[in-house]
Amino acid sequence: MELTSTVSDGKQTIALSGELNTLTSPELSAVIGTQIDKITALVLDFTDCDYVSSAGIRVLLSTFKTLKQKKASMKLINVGENFKDVLESTCLDSVFDIEWK
Repeated sequence: MELTSTVSDGKQTIALSGELNTLTSPELSAVIGTQIDKITALVLDFTDCDYVSSAGIRVLLSTFKTLKQKKASMKLINVGENFKDVLESTCLDSVFDIEWK
């Protein structure tokens, strides 16, 4: 997985490429962790992300909870059909702010 992170005006945007799985989710967590205390918004771009495992979903949920506590926002954008199905079947589509592909 490749991650591209940019921060501007308190907003961190991370573009994910490849698979977010057990091996790569710690990398996403680390990238988010470097800015989480400084940001008011996080945008995760799934345009080029082919797969998200349960480990990746755990990182998303943990990040969401942390951001919610500090009254910051989190948005998932360009979410494809495969990940959409997972989010809908787990009812996480009602938890996260999502922009579908």
